[in-house]
Amino acid sequence: MRRVTIPRAGSYETLLFETVADPVPRAGEVVVESEAIGVNYADCLVRMGLYESAKTYVGWPITPGFEVSGRVVALGEGVTDLPVGTRVMAVTRFGGYATHVVVPRDQVFRVPSTFDAKQAAAFPAVAITAYYALFDLANVRAGWKVLVHSAGGGVGCSLVQLARIAGCEVVGVVGTPGKVATVKELGATHVIDKSSVDLWAEARRFAPGGYDVVLDANGVETLGQSYRHLTSPGRLVIYGFHTMMPRTGGRPNWPKVALDYVRTPRFNPLELTNENKSVLAFNLSYLFERKEILTEAMAKLLAWVDEGKLRASPVTSFPFDDVAGAHRAIESGTTVGKLVLVP
Repeated sequence: MRRVTIPRAGSYETLLFETVADPVPRAGEVVVESEAIGVNYADCLVRMGLYESAKTYVGWPITPGFEVSGRVVALGEGVTDLPVGTRVMAVTRFGGYATHVVVPRDQVFRVPSTFDAKQAAAFPAVAITAYYALFDLANVRAGWKVLVHSAGGGVGCSLVQLARIAGCEVVGVVGTPGKVATVKELGATHVIDKSSVDLWAEARRFAPGGYDVVLDANGVETLGQSYRHLTSPGRLVIYGFHTMMPRTGGRPNWPKVALDYVRTPRFNPLELTNENKSVLAFNLSYLFERKEILTEAMAKLLAWVDEGKLRASPVTSFPFDDVAGAHRAIESGTTVGKLVLVP
């Protein structure tokens, strides 16, 4: 099989290909021959050496990648419900950038009939992230006002749809005009293009009393104002710090990273209690031991897909050999929906 191996932290030149023996499944595992591989912003952080769970669970060298789709080609002992040849998608804790991926059975799911291979590879990691943020942490209710930053990205597209399914009034924030129509089509009540209007003036116009939930992966650029624009009680859910990272060049600007770290808001428990607000944060890669969280989320998500309530996000594909091009694109902040690699 072929896989991407990153030997050390760096820019795009560290994305190396190697050919190794096909994986052999152990008991309870499945080998999937990849037809498409999801690309997430976290993969770029892994490459830069800034993703803590990658250091915790793997170290160097590392093969990035959190999601794939393809067909089952080998079964470990005890796996009897997925015949060889079954179309599946899987979530992985790293290792996804490969033509063959070995995955525990409970992280493998059948592909919905309405999804092609690219849509399937673009679905599980972002959909589970969005589900956990909204339903497990924020515990959204119908009628709530929800503000979604980066609404045109992979997780953002899922958040908009899921908040709409929950009956919320959704305000999506995008950074370029080309993302507005997509976010509207996915169900946002209002879309703010912060490149052309004052983000927070518009946010106040749509929710003068504040938001019940704000979902923020930007970091220092918006966290303080996101908190201030919560109602009481309100919930700020944090799942990334993208604005600390470069848009070009593929390497961190360390002085900027250090300054942004210092400028990142610190939330005082006494003030949180008095203001009746909550700040919640998570990283999906630390949840893989909690199998019930993943399986429950996917059961709900796939049911909504079957009912026609939830659809695949827009997908842009890159050849597997152009993994560097995919990383450049997602770091630029200009892409809509999800990116996938096609072996």
